[in-house]
Amino acid sequence: MKANSQRVKGKNFRPLHGKPLFKWILDTLLAIETIDEVVINTDARDILAENGLVEGGRVRIRDRKPELCGDLVSMNRILEDDIAAVPADTYLMTHTTNPMLSETTIRNAMIAYNNGVAAGTADSLFTVNKIQTRFYRADGSPVNHDPDNLIQTQDLEPWYEENSNLFIFTKDSFEATDARIGKKPILFEMNKMEAADIDTPEDWALTEAIAMILQNQTVAAQ
Repeated sequence: MKANSQRVKGKNFRPLHGKPLFKWILDTLLAIETIDEVVINTDARDILAENGLVEGGRVRIRDRKPELCGDLVSMNRILEDDIAAVPADTYLMTHTTNPMLSETTIRNAMIAYNNGVAAGTADSLFTVNKIQTRFYRADGSPVNHDPDNLIQTQDLEPWYEENSNLFIFTKDSFEATDARIGKKPILFEMNKMEAADIDTPEDWALTEAIAMILQNQTVAAQ
């Protein structure tokens, strides 16, 4: 959780539909009793304190090392540092910028991961968006379809986009690839309404709208 961000200034602490952005995913994670500890790697401990969050209970705050600060540092290097400092059987990683990621989706992803590990078919998991549409290269040539023989987009081969919402892995799987995605990952499809990843002002506006829609759906269901 960085103090500064390039395109949406101070986004991690900016109010989103009634509460600071970081509180959305934090509240969701803390609602899942099988998550033993939430570790926040940050260069903004003071800003968190100003927003009412200090270390304690199931929350651990790790001060990001100076050499790991900055926009060009790979997240895998930050995770490597966390893994070395926080031993665990399984690691689940998400971002402050994924506020719509739901408790239900996280629980279902954990079940899928545990089943895959038990069956020997998986060593990690990451969330994806399923996409079935017509892609073109910059020169206008088709990538995944024949323009002279159009078929319904729902009949095209699906492609899967890593949406950066959720990763589950172990120390061993991380070391095998030097990355949060192991050699035998599960691609876990997500609801696109939940998969918002705030990187631009447009992403922020869209996520505000999604939060309002989901709140209205919850009220209507009561």
